[in-house]
Amino acid sequence: MTDDRGLPVVIGVLNVTPDSFSDGGLYQDLEAAVAHGVQLRDEGAYVIDVGGESTRPGAERVDAGTEIKRVIPVIEALRAAGVPTSVDTSRASVAAAALEAGASIVNDVSGGLADPAMVRVVAEAGCPYVIMHWRGHSRDMQKLATYGDVVTEVRDELRQRVDEALAAGIAGERIIVDPGLGFAKTAEHNWAICRRLSEIISIGYPVLFAASRKSYLGLLLDGRPAAERDAATAATSVLAAQAGAWGVRVHDVRATMDALKVWRQWTL
Repeated sequence: MTDDRGLPVVIGVLNVTPDSFSDGGLYQDLEAAVAHGVQLRDEGAYVIDVGGESTRPGAERVDAGTEIKRVIPVIEALRAAGVPTSVDTSRASVAAAALEAGASIVNDVSGGLADPAMVRVVAEAGCPYVIMHWRGHSRDMQKLATYGDVVTEVRDELRQRVDEALAAGIAGERIIVDPGLGFAKTAEHNWAICRRLSEIISIGYPVLFAASRKSYLGLLLDGRPAAERDAATAATSVLAAQAGAWGVRVHDVRATMDALKVWRQWTL
């Protein structure tokens, strides 16, 4: 999957949850969710990433049935509207239901660790698979933010996840990796990954960069709330593109598209 406009792929975030850190509760209504997904597509998103379980630090898990009830009607309605979707889930059962409903990508924040059946579902579907760096579920993950050299360890752990995906039959050309900013990582860990993103890219697979509205940007901006971090997010998107990232995952698609278009024109 590539963006034929010469830009990194822009993935639009659509959380149909009550408790996501930025947009929780805004799109629980089906009509509102679909309208927002269409809007993100019209603003330039290549695909809309639909999530039914919050993965913010400290979040409690919901059961698979609840997650399915949240995401499937939205994916089906967006498919009917001609909007490509991915599913943001770490559960094989949710991924399988979403793919059947019309999603074309599985974005697994656990990189296959949370549910061993996930790699089989993805291999059988033959769909793109985003493998994110992960060390544990949201409730406890910040306790696991212990590294000697965070970039080297994230890179090596991602390589392990990729090797497991390949062994399960997932085609190499379908694999995308994500360093997992904010997942079992402090602000300083996140900045180290940003500065050395080329080392994650050196793994040899497309890299998805997902900094949108995250707390380390809020800390930099003197505690600014999530919804007021979009200019900073757009800046990270440009810098990630400059470093060679394949794609960016963002809440505010319009701001990021504007910034990326300026970057592209500047570098022609």
